[in-house]
Amino acid sequence: MTSPFDAPAAVPAPTDAPDPADRDALPQYVLPLVVRLERATPPGRTDALETSARAVLTLLADSRVTEVDGEWAERVAAWEDARIRKVVRRARGGEWRRAGELPGITVRGREAEVRVFPPIPLDGWPKELAKLQVSGTDLEETAEVGEPGPGLPVLWLNPDVEMSAGKTMAQTGHAAQLAWRRLDGAQRKEWAESGFALAVRTAAPEAWEGLVRSGLPVVQDAGFTEIAPGSCTVIAEHPALR
Repeated sequence: MTSPFDAPAAVPAPTDAPDPADRDALPQYVLPLVVRLERATPPGRTDALETSARAVLTLLADSRVTEVDGEWAERVAAWEDARIRKVVRRARGGEWRRAGELPGITVRGREAEVRVFPPIPLDGWPKELAKLQVSGTDLEETAEVGEPGPGLPVLWLNPDVEMSAGKTMAQTGHAAQLAWRRLDGAQRKEWAESGFALAVRTAAPEAWEGLVRSGLPVVQDAGFTEIAPGSCTVIAEHPALR
């Protein structure tokens, strides 16, 4: 049995994917994420953003993805070869319980709960997920957000781009995935053993341009929803990538 952190990974990195001009011609998949959003106890925004990123990393490190004959490996490979789409929906009560019965992984933060599912065809949403709301998801902070701890990977949000919480959760998931693909096996293992510890913060305006020029992984949105195509939304600063 191979380790999830052996190199090369069973799933090809995005740099091995077809030329961008050819990606739209391939079968399109989407990675569904569902955030639990009970009326009385919504999670804090930053906690939800961080939990979403950790959920994506947890799926990428799962043996069902990393094993060559893993149950989800083929679907993840097909998803990464085409447009890497993520969609965040919200659920409460019975909706959340029914979503939890589908194959996937639930990741918990301080308050947030996010369930990530293996990629599905763009037009192949299970009925339990298809009826969940996708637009308008927004959250407030429930606790003070301080400075990131020393040595902690940080996903920096663009201070000039406004997005809903749901859209931002998808973007932090993208950023975490880009960082993961740049790490070697030992670095991935160390991150996984920390429970994928990370922080999400909004960059200071004066620091953003330096981050863009740093060579760190940067998310450029395709522009399917909310923001203009090509917008830089999140930069992943992992200590191993500096």
